[in-house]
Parts: sequence; structure tokens; C-alpha cells
Amino acid sequence: VVTWNVGTAMPPNDVTSLLHLNTGETNDADVIAIGLQEVNSKINKRLKDALFTDQWSELFMDVLSPFHFILVSTVRMQGVILLVFAKYYHLPFLQDIQTDCTRTGLGGYWGNKGGVSVRLSIFGHMVCFLNCHLPAHLEKAEQRKEDFATILHMQQFEGHAASGILDHDLVFWFGDLNFRIESLDIRFVKYAIDSNILSQLWEKDQLNIAKSTWPVLSGFQEGPLNFPPTFKFDVGTNKYDSSAKKRKPAWTDRILWKIKSPSVGLGVGGRRPSRGILSVSQLCYCSHMEYTVSDHKPVAAIFAVQFASKADKPPVEIYVADEWSRPEQAVVRYKMAAGFHRSSWDWIGLYRVGFRHPKDYVSYVWARSGRGHPCAQFWCLSVVSGLQVMFSEEALPKGKGEYILGYYSNTSSSIAGVTEPFQV
Repeated sequence: VVTWNVGTAMPPNDVTSLLHLNTGETNDADVIAIGLQEVNSKINKRLKDALFTDQWSELFMDVLSPFHFILVSTVRMQGVILLVFAKYYHLPFLQDIQTDCTRTGLGGYWGNKGGVSVRLSIFGHMVCFLNCHLPAHLEKAEQRKEDFATILHMQQFEGHAASGILDHDLVFWFGDLNFRIESLDIRFVKYAIDSNILSQLWEKDQLNIAKSTWPVLSGFQEGPLNFPPTFKFDVGTNKYDSSAKKRKPAWTDRILWKIKSPSVGLGVGGRRPSRGILSVSQLCYCSHMEYTVSDHKPVAAIFAVQFASKADKPPVEIYVADEWSRPEQAVVRYKMAAGFHRSSWDWIGLYRVGFRHPKDYVSYVWARSGRGHPCAQFWCLSVVSGLQVMFSEEALPKGKGEYILGYYSNTSSSIAGVTEPFQV
């Protein structure tokens, strides 16, 4: 999980270290959630971003796609953006994907402050990522509490599995939460940072104080703040604010998590429900001083999540030959799990290895039973093992390469089945 208030800056050239890529420690990371705040949202910039995706999202897709990460979902509210990526082979097990956003600026009319969320079922477990930008300034702690409570109350999702944020099995809450350091003057704060006695600042950190006094924060956990405060720096440097305002350094940028309390009720025959235990271990919690485009430093955290059980059968299984060397070999067989809600608008996409998001296909065919579809050239017929479609010669890529097939479910707006890479 990454959070970064980018201060309306242009993206840097490289975010490899921020995403802990090429380090050996997280090459097998499965999901990456990136929360940004203060992305440039001036009207002319927004018009460009409406025509294309914003430059920050483009950068993260470009950097992550060679590592087989696909953009699963994204949501934007003015300058607040949340991006969730996953390895392509996990896509069939990421279902029930929904987003929401809550404006809290100007009494709920303006989206410069508030929260955006992506919720999804990961291997059968409900997980919610919530990126917030809460009110600034030392004296606004009470307002931050009220805004967070508003966000939790307002965000509602469809379906019975988890309608509110705190109904999810696991919640990651992060962003520019804007909590400050109470009481201590700026000279002592800087002395403690320079002397690496950060523990003296922890007890005056407003969020640490709030964890034990605000009921709304009950159950939220956070790793130790073993990195210097991430706000406020002179842009382009690693020096704290030297302007006339001389703002006090603070840990404004935070990443917390909450595991849903197990049901206390007894199950059939007086036994507890056998949902098993969900456990979360934080492996890393750090800031990245090497990025200087903003007055905030980005913060990253790596988690190992142990689920009690794992859905291991995809909703759609796709069968394809190891190689398509002639047009007549471009046959795709597939079968659906019982209970899968198919739509006549489902389709199967042919993706180049390293694709960036579910709509980034080279070509597609409609996954309809019957004799073809008006929008695509292909045949579709029932076979004993399930269904079969065929890509037309015109739909096949001209050059050689490695490709993947993905079944896109229109009902769930997600990929419900993928193949291993094969040669065309």
C-alpha cells in the first residue's frame, strides 16, 4: 500500500523504488494499492484527464505492467485518486469490485477533501481500500474525526456481503490524514528528528492519541513510525519548511488496517462459525526520502495477509493450445462454474503479455452461444466440455509474440478467467 500527497506536481521519471520493485523482497507481491492526494485538478488539467487518463495513473500502469500487474480498479474525486493493481493470474479471483467516494470539503460540496474507496472480494474474502484526504492544520483534529466518521457512514456498497466499509473482513485506511504533533515546539521536534529520538514525538502525535480515545478508531492498527515525519519539506529538497510560515514537521501520511471482529454468536449445534482466522503481518512501513517533487514524502507499507481459506476455482476456465501458428488454430474452449452469472455482453479478449488493464486488448470475440454476433466475426458453438469460440484471421495480431486470453464478465465488470501465456 502506498500513499502520497503529490502537491499538484508532475510525476517523477521513475517510481520503481517506491513500489519496491526489483528489490527481491516483494517480487511476489500480489496486490498493490496506491492512494494519491492533491493530483493537479485545475479545470484545464481535468479536461485533458477526461480525454486521457491522468499522467500519474499512466506512469503507474507503465511501470507495473512489465511486472504482470494489471489495473483492477480506479476511482478519482478531484485530486484524490485510488488505484488498485493485481497480478494478472489473480484477476479471476478478484470479484464484486465496487468503488465509492465521499466529499467532505466545503460542507460536503467540494471534493478537495474526503475519501475514495475500492472494495472487492479477494479469494472469497471482502477487502476494502480507503484513501482519504482529511482537513489540514493542528487545531482541526476534531474536524478530522467528524469527517472520517462521515466517510464511514456515507459509503455504502451493493450486496449483502459487506454493505459498509467496516463490514469488510479487512480494511486498509490510508492517505494524507493530516494529523499533527501537539504541544512540542518546532525546535524540539527538529532536534528529536535530527537526534533520531522519534519516540519522544509519538506520544504527542494526534493520531496516536486518538487511537485510544476515539471510538471510531477502535480496532485500527498501525506499525511503529520508525521514519521521520513526512511533511512539510521544501520542494526539491530533503529540508523541512524554511519559509516564513516554518510549519512544524508531522506524520500526516499514514497507513492503517483493521480486521473485522469475528462473530461472537454461536453457529449450528452451539459451535462457533468456522470462518477461521484472518491474520495480517506488516513487513515494512517506511517513507521514501528520494522523492522530492512534493512537499510530502510518499509512504509505503508491505503486508502479508493470511486468509483462512482460498477460493481456488475461477468462475470461467479457458482452454487454449500452446501455440497459434495458423489461423484455424485460433480456437478457444471455455466452461463456466455453476452459479456464474453470464451476460450476452461477455467477451473474450486477446491480450499481449504486459497488458495494463482489462480493456487493453488486441482483439476480442463475443462469448455468446449461437451463430455469431453482429459486432464481431467469429463462430460459437456448444461442445461437450463447454463452449467454443474462434478468432477470425482478421482479428489475429500480425507479428509474433506472447499472448493471454481473458474472459471479461460484463455483469461483474472484471476478468473471470485467464489462460497461461501462449505463442501466436
